Amino acid sequence: MTNKILELLEPTAVCLNLNVPDSSSVIEKLGGKLMDAGYVHESFIGAALAREKDLPTGLPLGGGINAAIPHTDVEHVKKSGLAMATLQEPVVFQNMINKDEAVQVQLVFLLSLDQPKAQIEMLQEIAGVLQNEELVSKLGKA
Repeated sequence: MTNKILELLEPTAVCLNLNVPDSSSVIEKLGGKLMDAGYVHESFIGAALAREKDLPTGLPLGGGINAAIPHTDVEHVKKSGLAMATLQEPVVFQNMINKDEAVQVQLVFLLSLDQPKAQIEMLQEIAGVLQNEELVSKLGKA
């Protein structure tokens, strides 16, 4: 993974082999971890869930493991951080390009960024990681 991702990744907000029933539960779990670690305000989880409904973040990768990158606006963030989960069983996120298309996701990165322009940069960093099929496969098996 890139240095920027490793720099922002909060160790206590990494959930491997997480067993959850749906995408909302993933966001709630990871958002709770970021809140416990002091990265986000109490409004963060609700705002991330609302944003996901309007602007979904499911990303089909084509290598068998798909990803999602939920996030929300900076006013819900205290300081920049990143949470990550690998899922025991895939959950449905809607496709970020075509919100009518369901994407079975097994890898989730939840962003908490305190600068508006940082979202674009971090999404590009994560997209770069997600283009590495070998690394995505290793993360999925973690």
